[in-house]
Amino acid sequence: MREDIQGLQGNVRSIIILGTILFLILGAFIISFIFLYRYRKNKMLLEKEQMKTSFQQELLRTQLEIQEQTLKNISQEIHDNIGQMLSLAKLNLATADIEKKEMVVQKIQDSHHLISKAIQDLRDLSRSLNSDYVSEMGVLRSIEYELEMIHKTGLMKTNLNVAGQVYKINSQKELILFRIVQETLNNIMKHAEADTISVWINYDPTGITLKIADNGRGFDFSELNEKGNLKPGLGIRSMSNRAKLIGSAFQINSSIGKGTEILIQIPKTESDGSAQN
Repeated sequence: MREDIQGLQGNVRSIIILGTILFLILGAFIISFIFLYRYRKNKMLLEKEQMKTSFQQELLRTQLEIQEQTLKNISQEIHDNIGQMLSLAKLNLATADIEKKEMVVQKIQDSHHLISKAIQDLRDLSRSLNSDYVSEMGVLRSIEYELEMIHKTGLMKTNLNVAGQVYKINSQKELILFRIVQETLNNIMKHAEADTISVWINYDPTGITLKIADNGRGFDFSELNEKGNLKPGLGIRSMSNRAKLIGSAFQINSSIGKGTEILIQIPKTESDGSAQN
């Protein structure tokens, strides 16, 4: 009988010990799970904060680049167009012969037209000096303005085709999208040896599709990453990374002698605006 009791007590102790061990293991598992959960949560919050900081840094960099490019455009516009118009108006007035009434009237009228055009161009330029002009004008008008500036140089023809009902998207996305377009147009001017730039913008209820094409010399993708020729490849990667920041798809197609085409697709989100009349 005593042996049975001792055996039972031994079993109870074994069960208690086993239960204690299982409890400790379970407790350790729960504690480990809590620590792991908190670690992953903190890591996710940190990555989210880093992504936010990275986006804000990229946004600031984009704003500075847009302002720098805008100042270059303004400088060229004042020198090439406004300066010439004012010089021509001055020449008209200086060469007017007061004894020839009809000539004087014509020269005054021509000078009036030139000065009026110069004033209007200066007003347009003053608007572009505003750091928020992309947000105020919208990405469509900003692209249109860039194409007008290129057309005024006389070096290239530009075409803009718009389809669908126009609507504004998130202002930060518009800013980055415009910088991608601005950088693309600048690259075409520098490297493409093209005489025509065509831009298509299609507004769809699900998003915006933007295509930029030139009829220049094109290039071979395999040459982009060759030693000593990294800059074009980096430029394309920069545009692609910016497109990813705003959740856009970025695609570039080019071949020697057949020009280059860039396609950007921006899905519409809840933060985007409604259609404009």
